[in-house]
Amino acid sequence: QVQLVESGGGLVQAGGSLRLSCAASGRTFSGYTVDWFRQAPGKEREFVAGINWSGARTYYADTVKGRFTISRDNAKSTAYLQMSSLKPEDTAVYYCAADRETQVVRTARDNMDYWGRGTLVTVSS
Repeated sequence: QVQLVESGGGLVQAGGSLRLSCAASGRTFSGYTVDWFRQAPGKEREFVAGINWSGARTYYADTVKGRFTISRDNAKSTAYLQMSSLKPEDTAVYYCAADRETQVVRTARDNMDYWGRGTLVTVSS
């Protein structure tokens, strides 16, 4: 079992920045790829970014590429999502997820083995 807890969400103005954290406990954190997803009101949960076990491979949704950066610190069992140049359309609950596939980043929700409860990000215009 892996427990994931997100933090760092909040209210920010358009153009601002936030850094989300995903703290893991339980099994060895480095044994998982970590993805961030988000879900806006009335919409399906969508992939945002992912990072493989070592941090050597990352992948981003086109909507956030160049604005968001995913990283991880296996010694701290924590993954991060640095979000910059935020837009109102980035408003959503952000979830981190862990995938047993360690080498490549998978983007489908059904591939994720564990989920956090989410943290709300609100971007005002």
